[in-house]
Amino acid sequence: MKHLISISDLDRDGIEEILDLADRLKSERYKGMVSEYLKNKSLAMIFELPSTRTRVSFEVAMSDMGGHALYLGWKDLQLGRGEPIKDTARVLSRYVHAVMIRARNHRTIEEFAEYSTIPVINGLSNLEHPCQILADLMTIREYKGTLSKIKLAWVGDGNNVCNSLILASSILGIKMVYSTPPGYEPDTNIVEKAKSLGGDITYIREPEEAVNEADVIYTDVWTSMGQEEEREKRLKVFSEYQVNMRLLEGANEDVIVLHCLPAHRGEEITDEVIESSNSVIYDQSENRLHAQKAILLKLIGEVE
Repeated sequence: MKHLISISDLDRDGIEEILDLADRLKSERYKGMVSEYLKNKSLAMIFELPSTRTRVSFEVAMSDMGGHALYLGWKDLQLGRGEPIKDTARVLSRYVHAVMIRARNHRTIEEFAEYSTIPVINGLSNLEHPCQILADLMTIREYKGTLSKIKLAWVGDGNNVCNSLILASSILGIKMVYSTPPGYEPDTNIVEKAKSLGGDITYIREPEEAVNEADVIYTDVWTSMGQEEEREKRLKVFSEYQVNMRLLEGANEDVIVLHCLPAHRGEEITDEVIESSNSVIYDQSENRLHAQKAILLKLIGEVE
């Protein structure tokens, strides 16, 4: 793996290696073990979009492993004044050991990677969010003990997280059902690619039917960054796709609920569900740190 642009840059073995490494790094942190796995290594973090979890998890991950992270706002760079992406990529390749980019357009990250001689990590784009999915898979495995014979139900908007989750499910053999309003389905090319990989991916319009016997229910905000002008329309369109306690009753009794945060409580998910025993949202959020560490170590470190 040279870059992590799409979750499909990894095969089953690659995903499992990262998850196993993330488990180990999590255990080491809880034991208070200090490491210098990334001593004298630097990560440039380019943010075209704001972030809490992505920024903090990558920054702490580098610090914990003896490395250094640089926060670079898009408008603070010459990129914000029109410098070609390929020039920034070539220059940063001479300064740092890896670049993480959180961008509006997926093509921005792809182009950066084309001209970069160092690893490039997709910290979120409009098409995919692979780093989030690795933390999600880590969390599911922690609670279910396995990633096989799992039924995962996605309820809400077919967004970037949903796209990456579809691909990951296909790679790992997870049965995935997505339930979205018509016109808000996940990317058609992503779904076709997943099915070409042999994925068990099904669209069910009615959320109540989609979550039947689900082991995992996942939702996300109905209005993502850049869609603010559609907010009122989306609130109406998605009103039947709320993850609430009534919806959970149709799933398995031990169903876990995931949300990549930030959440709009009372919209896509209720406060009651977030605070319920079914919610593993904060463990999921914490696992961003450990999964990020594993990604970085695989790309620019030496795994012992």
